[in-house]
Amino acid sequence: MNALSLAQALIRCPSVTPADAGAMAVLEGALTNLGFTCQRLAFGAEQGRPQIENLYARRGTSGRNFCFAGHTDVVPVGQGWTVDPFAGEVIDGFLYGRGAADMKGAIACFVAAVERFAGTGESISLLITGDEEGRGLDGTKAVLRHLAETGEKIDVCVVGEPTNPRTLGEMVKVGRRGSLNATLTVIGTQGHTAYPQLADNPLPRLVAMLHALSSEALDQGSDHFQASTLAISSIDVGNPATNVIPARGTAKFNVRFNDLHKGAEIEAWLRKKCDAVGGDYQLDVEISGESFLTPPGELSALISRAVEKVVGRTPELSTTGGTSDARFIKDACPVAEFGLVGQSMHKADERVALADLEALTAIYLAILQDYFG
Repeated sequence: MNALSLAQALIRCPSVTPADAGAMAVLEGALTNLGFTCQRLAFGAEQGRPQIENLYARRGTSGRNFCFAGHTDVVPVGQGWTVDPFAGEVIDGFLYGRGAADMKGAIACFVAAVERFAGTGESISLLITGDEEGRGLDGTKAVLRHLAETGEKIDVCVVGEPTNPRTLGEMVKVGRRGSLNATLTVIGTQGHTAYPQLADNPLPRLVAMLHALSSEALDQGSDHFQASTLAISSIDVGNPATNVIPARGTAKFNVRFNDLHKGAEIEAWLRKKCDAVGGDYQLDVEISGESFLTPPGELSALISRAVEKVVGRTPELSTTGGTSDARFIKDACPVAEFGLVGQSMHKADERVALADLEALTAIYLAILQDYFG
């Protein structure tokens, strides 16, 4: 099996979250031909949400279960493409298409590596979701819950996220920062700007709260993580008039926090800062993931040896970037992330070098040979 042809077949399925568009069927067909037993797992519809298609496939039952995790869903196309984003075209040594880097290409590489692996019954599995780019409620998290309920155990996992900034082999992710999204609404009383004493303007308090939240560093970083950050992403009043004091103002912000904090601690700190300013406000918080770290050891060394063998580089062990489904998998087993170059992910003309597809296939093969050797 050729990683390129499978990646093209997956790209040609326009699986923008929550749509599957046939991507799981393509993958199921390829894995069935390699002797995998596939479970199609759908979640979400029973809760009134869009149905999400997931796949868990396993071949072999002896020894430890090595799992590869990934996602077939992709972000919307957006503007600025010079090629059809779902055609899977090859141009000047690059495969173009939405999902080429993030992360249909890596899935194809792992499947191709498994085909080349001359195993004798070793347990290899794939956990593939269609809900990584969405809220993640009905994807990997739900599949892991199902596996636990049915007694299925995963011993170690590699997630195929595009971890390399510029060149294949630069970086392995051994952890991720936590993420907290917040909506802050400050409430006042509407009035005329000529008579401010008759109104209660919420905007000065909103500005004061945002200043208090953003002007103080949460920490200076830790041994394996950069400093935590708070980024304001939106300030909305919804007021088209220049002579009206609005009744409320709303701001949204995101906190990326390291292993010095838990999400609940960050939320308590946010409320303390807002309370200090005072007045009527509402703070809605959603913690999409806690920070985690797989300490450098057996798994990171396994990946690093394979990278060095194939491309001659020693990868950096990093915790930078956003969140991934590794935040769920870390509760089940040791997990690390390694995939393609992510420079074009989520952008127009997303693409991956054909040479990188072949090299990543060789790296995944080396990982399997070392793990089961």
